[in-house]
Amino acid sequence: MIKRALSLMLTATLLGLVTLCTPARGDNKEKDEDRLRNSGQVLKEILNIPDDIPQSLMDKADCVVVIPTVIKAAFIVGGSYGRGAMTCRSGDNMQGPWGAPTMMALEGGSFGFQIGVSDTDVVMLVTNENGVKKLLSNKFTLGADASVAAGPIGRDSSAETDAQMHAEILTYSRSRGVFAGISLQGATLRPDDDWNKELYGKAMSNRDIVLDNVPPPASASKLIAVLDKYSSRK
Repeated sequence: MIKRALSLMLTATLLGLVTLCTPARGDNKEKDEDRLRNSGQVLKEILNIPDDIPQSLMDKADCVVVIPTVIKAAFIVGGSYGRGAMTCRSGDNMQGPWGAPTMMALEGGSFGFQIGVSDTDVVMLVTNENGVKKLLSNKFTLGADASVAAGPIGRDSSAETDAQMHAEILTYSRSRGVFAGISLQGATLRPDDDWNKELYGKAMSNRDIVLDNVPPPASASKLIAVLDKYSSRK
């Protein structure tokens, strides 16, 4: 009975988060464009703070996922929900400039004695070919279907620890509110196909967007410009 009650509480929490974050259908394209602009601003702010993401790790990344304002709410049973964007390097062997973004959704839940609400900006660096393949396929569970590690903060931090060398995704977060941070273990990261359709005007998979040199929308200009400035392989 207790397990069932906790499960129902988790479901209610997640449904509440989804309802809070999901706009009316007619507003989707505008919300997508706002999300892209916010993603660019969040990434710029994170890369401009002291002891930011080490340059060596930025240069190693083939794709970057930015989820502005992941909302996490909890009262014994918790849930998190956020929408953002992923962009990957273009060209053969991903040696070209950063390409058009594909919209992504992050969803997850957790159990534990906790209370409060927080929002967190999350940046993920996809650091090897295997991680890229998984992101371009379908949804996967972080920590189960992909090796996830917390990225080291600080320009003097070594990027060659065992965890970093073998991790497919390195995560960074900037938190506000009750929680000190956010755990992505067990969360699901998936392509946001409906929002990609709204943004690009037709149904497109994230693989199509990343690999077919799709022209990026104007609202992605800041996100791409920030990445080109901080880590270019041109």
